[in-house]
Amino acid sequence: MDLKAYRRDKRALVDQGLKSVFPEPEGFAADVIRAMTYSLFAGGKRLRPILCIAGAEAVGAEAATVLPFACSLELIHTYSLIHDDLPVMDNDDLRRGKPTNHKVFGEAVALLAGDGLLTEAFRLMAATSGVDPHALLRVIRLAGSAAGYQGMVGGQVVDIQSEGKPVDKPLVDYIHAHKTGALIHASVTSGAILGQGSEERVKAISSYGEKIGLAFQIADDILDVEGDSKTMGKGVGGDARKKKITFPAAVGLQKAKETQRRLVEESLGALKAFDEKADPLRSIAVYIIERKK
Repeated sequence: MDLKAYRRDKRALVDQGLKSVFPEPEGFAADVIRAMTYSLFAGGKRLRPILCIAGAEAVGAEAATVLPFACSLELIHTYSLIHDDLPVMDNDDLRRGKPTNHKVFGEAVALLAGDGLLTEAFRLMAATSGVDPHALLRVIRLAGSAAGYQGMVGGQVVDIQSEGKPVDKPLVDYIHAHKTGALIHASVTSGAILGQGSEERVKAISSYGEKIGLAFQIADDILDVEGDSKTMGKGVGGDARKKKITFPAAVGLQKAKETQRRLVEESLGALKAFDEKADPLRSIAVYIIERKK
């Protein structure tokens, strides 16, 4: 399949949905709306909402069924990037080739813009219509766990606390599975749940999501070593400078690449019972290895 065309079409659909979330920046809330939408529309792959849509399509549902929920996942992801770039976290100046949020709006507004995106995400989830209410509650819980201390927040805390410490493979596995993998897993799994997939199919897609979530973060680690800052739109080599615990640091660059390839192969194996409706998921798994940013 033509993954480039698929991603372009689904990204346009997601962008259209995201543009309907926030009003024009005016009144007392104008500054925080500008800050939220600055980062939200600064570019990006829209991988998480696209995975949600592809997960729904794999079980026979339409993209429109899960679009509001898919958009909410991008709000969560964007909030995490704003906070991750803050001086108290990674202290980055560039994101997607543009000045980071706090460089434009100041640290206080950037912090609150992230808070605003996160809370708006759950309001948007609750507003998803035309789906089974029990399935909706299930995926809201799933997203909450993936974004909170049991997932992304927990992984970020351990990531920060581990800087400069001896490299430990179980520790890097924990960080990657929680900081990045949890929300990717929740994105594709929630699509399958909202699309009313059978428990067997949801389980298979969940396994796929776990594998590609870890593979995606390993790819980020590798790109920080080998990537081009101009292509990526942000600095490279930061992991080594900050003495972060990464997969290449734990097992070496070559072993990291081998692990990434194995995870992608296993993710494809999890989809063996699916027909061509799951081809976007298959192509996304391969794209994780091939991506340059």
